[in-house]
Amino acid sequence: MQAKKIVNIPSLISDYYTLAPDMSDKTQQVAFGTSGHRGSSALHSFNEAHILAIAQAVVEHRTAEGITGPLYLGADTHALSEPSMRTCVEVLAAQGVELILQEKFAPTPTPVVSRAILEHNRTHDKQADGMVITPSHNPPTDGGIKYDPPSGGPASPEITSKIQNRANELIASGQVASIKRVPFERAVKMDNVHFYDYVLPYVKALASVVDMEAVAKSGLKIGADPLGGSGIYYWEPIAEVYGIKNLEVVNPNLDPTFSFMPPDHDGKIRMDCSSPYAMANLIKLKDDYDIAFGNDTDYDRHGIVTPQGLMNPNAYLSVAVKHLFTTRKGWRPDAMVGKTVVSSSIIDRVTEGIGRKLCEVPVGFKWFVDGLLDGSMGFGGEESAGASFLCRDGSVWTTDKDGIIMDLLACEITATTGKNPAEHYAEITAKYGTSYYARIDTPATPEQKAKLGKLSPEDIKEDTLAGGKITAKFTKAPGNNASIGGLKVMTADGWFAARPSGTENICKLYAESFISPEHLKKIQEEAQKIIA
Repeated sequence: MQAKKIVNIPSLISDYYTLAPDMSDKTQQVAFGTSGHRGSSALHSFNEAHILAIAQAVVEHRTAEGITGPLYLGADTHALSEPSMRTCVEVLAAQGVELILQEKFAPTPTPVVSRAILEHNRTHDKQADGMVITPSHNPPTDGGIKYDPPSGGPASPEITSKIQNRANELIASGQVASIKRVPFERAVKMDNVHFYDYVLPYVKALASVVDMEAVAKSGLKIGADPLGGSGIYYWEPIAEVYGIKNLEVVNPNLDPTFSFMPPDHDGKIRMDCSSPYAMANLIKLKDDYDIAFGNDTDYDRHGIVTPQGLMNPNAYLSVAVKHLFTTRKGWRPDAMVGKTVVSSSIIDRVTEGIGRKLCEVPVGFKWFVDGLLDGSMGFGGEESAGASFLCRDGSVWTTDKDGIIMDLLACEITATTGKNPAEHYAEITAKYGTSYYARIDTPATPEQKAKLGKLSPEDIKEDTLAGGKITAKFTKAPGNNASIGGLKVMTADGWFAARPSGTENICKLYAESFISPEHLKKIQEEAQKIIA
């Protein structure tokens, strides 16, 4: 393993203000992926020009859509989040947007912003929206920004394309310099800028979505590792409000270099709570707690640690589905289980076993928003350790991923059943089979990526995959008929899905076997030949 490199924060911040993008280079343009625009100031892909243009594009979008309520603005703990937040405030305040900021500019998790938007819109005619400044679990050198429409969840491709294209137009035409803004010190004193405590309203509402009484009464020893992220100030109020006496914050450090983090598999620092490398510090403490967990920097993802170790994200999702749909009596009897096409089929088997309908959608949490809003989907989960679910009465909690409630659900499961999620997963595999799941990234030229993106099921002439008869092949998700941006091929005992990366010259190949690791390898090898 390579030694980790500590980021130079002063240089990073200086680059944000002094470097500008070359719009002839696509890597330096605004590009909204599944989770907003991300980049690094040192690479000319996340600089003040980008944020000025995105903020202006959001103002124009709000005007065009008639959105006149407040904009809830949150930011995580990455070094570039602070200057980006200030830039946004300068633009939004100057142009009359009613702006809601966390008191003392403290960090705010993604799900908390989603919850605040939805709570406002329940009772107000003037609809609110929001922005979150975060590159998720990405390295300390990175910055990110995303827009949440009044639905409270990730924006649709139609909205993000509109914001992206307008932002790039503003930068390319040189109009960024003339965007209306006011100095930050003046902006925060304007009448349309308000400071709000995001923390307590969210914390006090948690009992509506998780059985907090059972968690408190259980006496479980709970370890919370914030990984230096935006939820760091939430665990003490949670313990205090609900009387949880044995909840310990195991790493209370805030440091924009994230130098306390163990290096990931490639030597880079990432706050990836699904990585055994990044979670090594908490895994070492697994025997000290009945249940422990970590979250990525904006708290929309979760990593669950039991005395048996760090759970695979797909494994925990299957346990969560089984528990939720067998205990939430206030949910609609036809509420569906939502999963992405690249999530484990162990979820399919659990869903069938509990008599529920599966809704399989493309990658991206935006595809779960409508179902969570209207209660037709009880749970939505992604293989990358992100999920949310309905309140206990069947109403919407958040329409974005919520790592905090997934952490607390692990506590609820342990408290109410006497078995931790890893023990429950062992029972699931005994009943439904053992899953062997992996994702590999393979180099791909732009031409190869384009070819993969245009594949149709008819292009696949093979009848078998790794010795099994092919039972399905599709390029559109069964749950909503939306393009998956690639191809999925299934048999009774395994499957693969391949999709080109939107930002790198690689193909992402996901595969799963219910037979053996050797069978998984065979699926991967044959898949690479099929998509070549």
